[in-house]
Amino acid sequence: MGFDNLELIFDHVGHFGRYQIFLYFTCAFQNISCGIHYLASVFMTVFPKHTCRPPGNVSRVLFHNVSNWRLDDIWSQVPLSYEDHVVVQLQNGEIWELTRCYRFRRDNKSTLDYDYNGHKSGFPCLDGYIYDKSKWDSTVVTHWDLVCNREWFARMIQPTFMLGVLLGALIFGYLSDRVGRRLVLWSTSTGMYLFGIAAAFALDYYSFMIIRFLLAVVASGYLVVVFVYVTELIGMKARTWASIHVHSFFAIGTMVVALTGYLVRTWWIYQIILSTVTVPFVLCCWMLPETPFWLLSEGRYEEAQTVVDKMAKWNRASTCQLSELLSPDVYGPVGNKPPEVNEHNLLDLFYDWNIGTRTLIVWLIWFTGCLGFYSFSLNSVNLGGNEYLNLFLMGAVEIPAYVFVCLGMDTVGRRNILIISLISSAVFCGVIMVIPKEYYVWSMVTTMAGKFAIGSAFGLIYLYTAELYPTMVRTQAMGSGSMVSRAGSIIAPLCIYLSSVWIFMPQLLVGILAFVSGMLTLKLPETLGKPLATTWEEATRLDVEKDGSSGKFPTTNNIMLKKTEGINSGDSGLKQVESRPGPAEGASQVPSRPRLPLLFDTALHGPSLQDFLSALTETSPRSHLSPPLSLNSPPR
Repeated sequence: MGFDNLELIFDHVGHFGRYQIFLYFTCAFQNISCGIHYLASVFMTVFPKHTCRPPGNVSRVLFHNVSNWRLDDIWSQVPLSYEDHVVVQLQNGEIWELTRCYRFRRDNKSTLDYDYNGHKSGFPCLDGYIYDKSKWDSTVVTHWDLVCNREWFARMIQPTFMLGVLLGALIFGYLSDRVGRRLVLWSTSTGMYLFGIAAAFALDYYSFMIIRFLLAVVASGYLVVVFVYVTELIGMKARTWASIHVHSFFAIGTMVVALTGYLVRTWWIYQIILSTVTVPFVLCCWMLPETPFWLLSEGRYEEAQTVVDKMAKWNRASTCQLSELLSPDVYGPVGNKPPEVNEHNLLDLFYDWNIGTRTLIVWLIWFTGCLGFYSFSLNSVNLGGNEYLNLFLMGAVEIPAYVFVCLGMDTVGRRNILIISLISSAVFCGVIMVIPKEYYVWSMVTTMAGKFAIGSAFGLIYLYTAELYPTMVRTQAMGSGSMVSRAGSIIAPLCIYLSSVWIFMPQLLVGILAFVSGMLTLKLPETLGKPLATTWEEATRLDVEKDGSSGKFPTTNNIMLKKTEGINSGDSGLKQVESRPGPAEGASQVPSRPRLPLLFDTALHGPSLQDFLSALTETSPRSHLSPPLSLNSPPR
């Protein structure tokens, strides 16, 4: 018998008791900070209206037929377009024409007229710029003059952050398997606070970019590892709902960004306030235990037993002895290593023509989901109306999207929900493009619908991917999809900047990709109610059976693995063993080789809403054996 027996722990101590609830909301609260830092640049990199600063003190300002004595007051009276210029007269009598990126000195000083056809000399904006401060007193753009020929510096802030997100997931995903989940949660949350505060006091643009990059690394590391942490501490009956709704706290972070941006209009104060959201978690993260799964994988059985006993005490339930759940060869001396298995690589995802086609389609869905997710959020401030309310609603709409996924994937199926979400997102992108600009309220409502649809697809694809591939390459499938999606998050900010070419270019690109992805999803098989594939034959059989997929709601009792990789307690070699029917029919536990629980090759069929609710009040042991459930976080 192996680590699969550990699922019996939750049958004894409770699937989602008081102890798990406390740990869950403690860790999920820190997800708010992740959502904050991922989208904080929306307001820090605002490009306000600006013009060149004149080379002296201004005595009079002229814009068309509007005259004023102070250049700073001209913003509230007239909107400036790219072709407009401001005429100023200095105290020494010189007359200058000021544009966004250049300034011109008139040779004729006798008359102060807006239109001038005489000779004038052009100069660069060596004295800096004057910015419109009606909305923001200071942004990163105004602080370091990231406009005109330096505008691309500001454009690179969010893509560079997302590059750090990619690196952080790779680094801390690996470290969590080596040093433990708790230590990674401590270090990344502390790093989020320190780097968040440091970014507000950056001395120059380059130090700001380096600090933000490091902030992205630790924020991404926390987001990935916390998902694994909570899934290893929550029983199967509540795990699917609880793990998916971890991302609802990320959405709350987006809403906090909008609220803080509305109340605070100086970028470094704004950054400090957002960073303080991490403080409560930093102060209490020392209370977090290590997960029993990781401790047992490291041979630290006494510590694992202590965590289980504490969980049972908090939940007012009976504890269990791990020695009774683990076979003697597993519950042995520290350093007992599992047998070696064959290595697999990325090329295995192209096992044959059908599997290769499936892989390319899945990668496209990952890319489209992440690109659309961030494109809708980042572009919400450009839709007109109140940009703070727009971003707030973009975060709020994610929460019902995750509820929709949890309910829909177990009723109409994973593939059908994915198709509906992607096609709907494409339709909404098209509707946005035909709504007149003055009807920005309708544009915002349609954008919310599009974000709801793409958020649903993005929240579902990681679970669907894990169910499409057999055990030996499931990790490669999830990891490669994660990499592709993070490429989408890097491209998303650059996609938003294409709106300067055509205002609806982001919607056009996302809409086309979503439509193509939705149509190609029709070629994928349905996985609802089917056992996870453990061999290539079972994976390819999904294509044959996709037209006759069962609509039966999967539960603990009606889902069984036809074949599962395992290792006999007395045998060091891999073999295929047949499982028995459900526990109610006298099934025995199928042995499996011990391995680190972070991997994606465990049963992913989720429990029902009724199971989730009953888990909140369950305190008595269960007599049946639940198949383990281990999910991985979709990349943000």
